[in-house]
Amino acid sequence: MAAADVVLTASGTASLETMLTKRPMVVAYIVSAVTHRLVRLLGFRRLSHFALPNLLAGRRVVPEFLQGDVRADVLGPALESYLDAEHGRGKDSGWYETFQSIHGRLRRNASERAASAVVELMNTKTP
Repeated sequence: MAAADVVLTASGTASLETMLTKRPMVVAYIVSAVTHRLVRLLGFRRLSHFALPNLLAGRRVVPEFLQGDVRADVLGPALESYLDAEHGRGKDSGWYETFQSIHGRLRRNASERAASAVVELMNTKTP
């Protein structure tokens, strides 16, 4: 994934991983017909986005396609647009800065926090 020029990914953790590797992507998602009807019935379709990078950014950063739009004639041009020098092959495109910003917000320095917890436990004297 990290070596890809552009990634076609499913929604969910795969799109989050793609974002964290700072790769341009197109998100495609198909759910069962029953699930799709249920989602529409419950009003979730009112969400403007379903891909995690878009949800975390609060706006459309990456193209996302759902159900009947997940077709080669739709996905192909979306993927090709990232290979076009004008759209965003380079890091100077808007998606890259957005991915960096989200990555920074999600980062919680887990390694440092874990090490501090271990040192604290080691320094605690047990009776």
